[in-house]
Formats: sequence, structure tokens, C-alpha cells
Amino acid sequence: MNAVAHPDARPDLHRPGVGAVLVSTWRVGTPERQRAAVEAVRTAWESREWPDLGLLSYSVLIGTDGDTLLHYSQWTEQQAYDDFVRTYRDDRNAEIDAAVPGIERVELRRYGPIHRSTVRRATATGELPGVVVVAEADFEGAGAGHREEWVDAVLTALDEDAATRPGSGGIGAHFHLTVEGDRVLNYAEWESERAHEEWSADGARLSEAWKRVHHHPGLVRSRVRRYAPALSLSAGA
Repeated sequence: MNAVAHPDARPDLHRPGVGAVLVSTWRVGTPERQRAAVEAVRTAWESREWPDLGLLSYSVLIGTDGDTLLHYSQWTEQQAYDDFVRTYRDDRNAEIDAAVPGIERVELRRYGPIHRSTVRRATATGELPGVVVVAEADFEGAGAGHREEWVDAVLTALDEDAATRPGSGGIGAHFHLTVEGDRVLNYAEWESERAHEEWSADGARLSEAWKRVHHHPGLVRSRVRRYAPALSLSAGA
């Protein structure tokens, strides 16, 4: 089976059988190199057989900062990724690096499957979110329950938003917890980058619910980045 690219360029976030999610960031420098790197990934993967080691999907998103790429892959288990690295990764990366020299592979983090989700509205088949907002929150005291409580607090604040700011452009938010116990990743789909910017500006004077999110016990730092869906691959029929 070869790799095939999906027209809607997005992963199925609730795909059955996902036991692990790997998220990595590359820095490539310019919008032109972002596009070139995505095409290099597509070429390297579509020219090879799909690695039948528990990889369910592999997606790439382009940062609106004109510099970064986000890689989001779904696996049956963590060991499946380690087997892929040992057997298949190097030749793909070598081809990509030859096409786009100087890629900086910044970080790779291991997550479990989706911990919790909320959907603000359903999307039509083939409809792409205009932007994916990725929020990362780092915590101290792994295992202290701070991450799970923080996710609950965010969902409470989003529920309040749905009542007070309906139609803000949010589609859904999906939360992953790192295997290491120190980070939460919120993969949130929005109708457009402008919708998220306006929502963020409108919330500049934080509600009590959002203040509890931003000042949650154990929270060390957080950051938000925006990405456009670019490529999603899975095994062909």
C-alpha cells in the first residue's frame, strides 16, 4: 500500500484505534521554504510504501508565522513510532533534507490519544478549518492532576463563551496530555484566522473563568500558535 494524500488535508481526530499521537515542530525560515518542505514530505512519502507498523495517519500544518511546520501523526501505540524510527524514518528525512536543506527539527513530543474534546459546530464533508490553533500549556508537578483540572477549567470557560459569545468562529477543541506528564496540547479548529484574532481581542478583559485558566495551579507557561492545514497522508486501499 502506498501513501495517499487526503483532499481535505486534515486528520480524523476521532479515528478508532489511536493509542498514541506524536507532535513535532520544524523551523524552515520562510513561507517559500514552508511550501517546499510540505511538497518534499509529500514526494518522499507518496513514492514509498506505507510503513505498516501501526501508523494510522500523518499530517503537516503550515505556521502562519511564515517559519514553522507542525507534524501531527496518529499511531496504534508508542512502540509503533519507535519501530518506524528504527526502520523507515532516516531515508525519508534524507530525501526531504536534500530538497530543502537546513531544516531545524525543534521538538518532538509524545501524547496519548485525545483526553477530552468539545465541538462547537459540525463541519460539512470536505470542509477545511481556516486555521488550527495549537495551544501548549506546561506544568510542574507531573502526576499532580493539574493538567486534567486545567483542561476542565478551559472547557468550563469555553462553555461560558458559547453562551455569551455565540458564533465566534470556533469549530472544536481537542486536548492531548503528554506521556511525560508535563504538558497539555489543545488542537483547536477555527473557521478562520481572523475569527480567532477577533475572539482573542474580545476576550482581552478576561472573565473569571478565563482568569482561572491563566492562573491555574501548577501552570508554568503557555503559548499559542496558528497553523493552516496543508497535507494529511494515510495508507491507500
